Amino acid sequence: MLVIGLTGGIGSGKSTVAGFLKELGAEIIDMDKVGHQAYEPHTEGWEEVVKEFGKEILLPDNSIDRKKLGAIVFGDPQALARLNHILHPRMYEIAEQQIESHNKRGTRALVLDAAILFEAGWHPLADEVWVAVAPEEVAVQRIVARNGLKEEQVRARIQSQMPPEEKAKRAQVIIDTNCNLEEVRQKVIRLWNQRVMV
Repeated sequence: MLVIGLTGGIGSGKSTVAGFLKELGAEIIDMDKVGHQAYEPHTEGWEEVVKEFGKEILLPDNSIDRKKLGAIVFGDPQALARLNHILHPRMYEIAEQQIESHNKRGTRALVLDAAILFEAGWHPLADEVWVAVAPEEVAVQRIVARNGLKEEQVRARIQSQMPPEEKAKRAQVIIDTNCNLEEVRQKVIRLWNQRVMV
């Protein structure tokens, strides 16, 4: 089984690449969803997050109110670092278990879809890392159009992420998505044929 770590900054086209890989038959582990599993009510992760940030972040059903938690951590780098310190190792473990079960089922290719693959230290889970890249101007236009955010908000988000050049240096495969969708699809199909179908 080939485990592909797929990463890329906001507006890089990473989700588009993931979608094409799924069409080709890859199984996808979405690390955002794994993050939600890492603090489901009454798990160790949940207990630590509640201990760290207080019961005010809980909804009536005892699940964590992600909006409240987000409001606390996104303006405060130290609070975000504390949250990541709790969640990232747990997310690694959950992903590792999911990879193991895919391996047992005979999955041919598995994609670990994670914007912060390197930052969180999850890249050792992958056999190789693919990074989606697009020029900053293109990424900004995509996100403004998709999420309705203001340009300066998008630029602030881009600035807060690991630079694409740094990700590209550490990846085995670089997919430039600054082209039309069909061209991106063809690039992904070529890579799939070279790396998975061999």
